[in-house]
Amino acid sequence: MVATGSRPAVRDITAQAQRFVADEGDGLLHVFVPHATAGIAIIETGAGSDDDLLTALDGVLPTDQRWRHRHGSPGHGRDHVVPAFVAPYASLPVLGGRLALGTWQSVCLVDTNGDNAVREVRFSFLPG
Repeated sequence: MVATGSRPAVRDITAQAQRFVADEGDGLLHVFVPHATAGIAIIETGAGSDDDLLTALDGVLPTDQRWRHRHGSPGHGRDHVVPAFVAPYASLPVLGGRLALGTWQSVCLVDTNGDNAVREVRFSFLPG
């Protein structure tokens, strides 16, 4: 479970993903978030890119009343469109029990839905 709070958030889950594959060899890690309003992104964090991602989503998918899906907080319909832009899954190479990420890449949970403060993330490993 990952706490995302009551505001849009990008949470770095790289450490949890690495712990999951630590005893594995080579293969693929599949990361999936089983929610209709969240996604998984592979991005740089800590230098502002995580906030930039949320800003970009706000620009493309404004939080207003244009959305037909209207339950939840105002503008919540846009949260249900986010997974079309930030997929709810990612597959990552694992080499010798280590995530084979680039220098600045992190595995992140992207959650724009402030109505749910905690998210589930599922990891599965396919040996290679």
